[in-house]
Amino acid sequence: MSFLDVNEASLALLSSTTVSLAADAATTIYTVPAGKRCVLAFAILIAGADAGTSDIQIGQNGATTDFCGPSDLANVNAQYDACILQPMPVATPGSVVLTKSYAAATVIEAEVTNNAGGATNTLLLYGTLYDA
Repeated sequence: MSFLDVNEASLALLSSTTVSLAADAATTIYTVPAGKRCVLAFAILIAGADAGTSDIQIGQNGATTDFCGPSDLANVNAQYDACILQPMPVATPGSVVLTKSYAAATVIEAEVTNNAGGATNTLLLYGTLYDA
């Protein structure tokens, strides 16, 4: 079978986690299940309050920028505002957006820096699982 054959993998909600923007910290948002590999697609942050000047990044434990580097949440300024977090394409024509394929047992975290927001934000993580 091919890498992302429709019969073996599809885009799905992997987790829904409360993430605080009120403290600089890393929060575990997903652990890749045994026997699987995971390719992350994007995350949606739904604010519980004004995010202030908080920054957030997503990636594996110990390398929390390897999926989505630091993102400034300054425009997320009211409860229920939402933003999409994902790798961004580079300006070079013809280039691709690089992402990772995470092995089983890899812990995926969201890390908050420059905290200035509320404590009750929902982070929805989407991706694809396939057999290792």
